[in-house]
Amino acid sequence: MPAALLLCGLIFISFSTSAQEIKATATLDSNTIKIGQQVKLKLSIQYKVDNGKQIKIQWPAIADTLRKEVEVVGQSKLDTVVPDKNNPFQFIQSKTLYITSFDSGYWAIAPLKFMVNGDTNGVYTEPLLLHVGGMSVDTTIAIKDIKPPFAQDYSFVDWLKDNMYVVWGTLIAILVIIIVIYLVRRFRKVEQPMVAVNVPKIPAHIIAYEKLEKLKGEKLWQEGKMKLYYSSLTDIVREYIENRFKIQALEQTTDEILYGFRNVAIDEENKTKLKQVLILSDLVKFAKEQPTPTENEACLENSYAFISGTKKEEELIPNK
Repeated sequence: MPAALLLCGLIFISFSTSAQEIKATATLDSNTIKIGQQVKLKLSIQYKVDNGKQIKIQWPAIADTLRKEVEVVGQSKLDTVVPDKNNPFQFIQSKTLYITSFDSGYWAIAPLKFMVNGDTNGVYTEPLLLHVGGMSVDTTIAIKDIKPPFAQDYSFVDWLKDNMYVVWGTLIAILVIIIVIYLVRRFRKVEQPMVAVNVPKIPAHIIAYEKLEKLKGEKLWQEGKMKLYYSSLTDIVREYIENRFKIQALEQTTDEILYGFRNVAIDEENKTKLKQVLILSDLVKFAKEQPTPTENEACLENSYAFISGTKKEEELIPNK
């Protein structure tokens, strides 16, 4: 019996820890609206990215309606933030739905399902209840018939008077078009054929070298602009990775980039240099780390070394 209780306790602790690491929420900025009014439904999912672990979040598909009585009139772009600057590996993705209803009553919004790393069990938001109130009607006022339209004589001359600016504008536009066509036909010149010029593509490492030299000359970290320095440095390295290895580094986290190099044929020394650059940059950008001048110089040197150690050598054309 004690062993069974211990096993149940371990299962409960494991489930609680998983629930704390990945949590989906849905909140309404107001639970009560009038017919036709809009209300914001904020969806968010919080998760933690461990070192070397890839997290792929699949959001629920949002249709035109959450149910037949509740319509989706718009939604914001997906936003990703780091809520705790001391923990740069904790992320929150969120977006806002703008919903409305034209049917009065109490409408339940079912839980929405997020899928994590393809797990079909998913993570669900809590259900919500939206109250849509009807329009108040003053029953003390008698109902009246709709009045018929007034009869009024309206001639073509009256229409011209009411639309004089439109008529004159149309005539002037027609006259301008005729003049332009006449001048084009009279002074038309024979167009010269376009000659296509093949511009040789600049190698990825040459582009990266030029940008690193420019960054070095700006002396950003020497002026205290630490976050701008590391953001610019990692953008150069990420752009080089995209151009050289076709890895979507500009859109990925550090862990995702390092995971993407698992099948790339580069030595461990270059992988280590890349890892040092990316991790230190994350600490500066998200955790307000203040590196020493030696670390700042070393990060730039590691970037040079990584590019030099992984660049694609161009084929040399022998002199004739």
